[in-house]
Amino acid sequence: MSELLQNHNFKFQKKYGQNFLQDVKIPRRIAMECTDFTFPEGDVIPDEKADSLILEIGPGAGILTKELAKRFRKVVAVEIDTSLEGVLKDSLAGYDNIEVVFSDIMDVDLVPFLEEKRRRDDGSLMPVSVCANLPYYITTPIIMKLLEEYPDFNFITVMVQKEVAVRLCAPAGDSEYGAITAQINLFGKAKRLFTVPSGCFYPRPKIDSAVIRIELYDKPKYAPDVAKETSTVIKNAFAMRRKTLSNALSGMYKGLSKEELGRKISEILGKGADVRGEKLTTDEFARLAMTLKDYK
Repeated sequence: MSELLQNHNFKFQKKYGQNFLQDVKIPRRIAMECTDFTFPEGDVIPDEKADSLILEIGPGAGILTKELAKRFRKVVAVEIDTSLEGVLKDSLAGYDNIEVVFSDIMDVDLVPFLEEKRRRDDGSLMPVSVCANLPYYITTPIIMKLLEEYPDFNFITVMVQKEVAVRLCAPAGDSEYGAITAQINLFGKAKRLFTVPSGCFYPRPKIDSAVIRIELYDKPKYAPDVAKETSTVIKNAFAMRRKTLSNALSGMYKGLSKEELGRKISEILGKGADVRGEKLTTDEFARLAMTLKDYK
């Protein structure tokens, strides 16, 4: 891979958080984990590709993109760095089921974009999942954009910083549990799959990574208005993590004094008035949000 990059005089840009996988075993394993479709192990190319569209974010030099293309009917890779155009053209030569779109994924309107890309020739829609090595600096915004803007993903399989993976998968009450954990649980459940040592990347980062898979609920667990209201409560609850829930949420509910809010929280949740947000499950946040919404 380093030779390919050198041939194109490619310069890594810190602002994009670029660390490219160089050990092919890792992208191969990631590709095999991004769906419930069963693939042959190792270097064996499956006899039949899974009839799905995979959205890849940040293909880099294309090492994961190729592994996805071997296993799925169509891959759409969104890349922000236009200086990779020549690299990807060479790297992905010979694959006719890959489309590279040069854009910032945060600027992409996912609904029309994916409804067009996942359409078969007969007009029907392929299943769609996400598989990506996410830039560390923008992991949370990308994950929340995917979850909030497009409800029809089957799976979201991403590689993130190891400590971020721990946080995303933490249960309520755990010291690593945070706003992003509770918000993910509005849409599905995050499962940690495996660790990726820093030596598998070029250039080598200072910390290890881990691959997680977010398995979306078969049917939405929360209505869109409930998810939106609950997400707002979660953000406020964790904005001041050391404060009690009644103090953290007092700015939201102008119709209640702090004492009244504390009593309401205790009544709704059956917990002490001094409970903190990190102790609440997503279901409890949702119950709280919908019961208190008229006091805003």
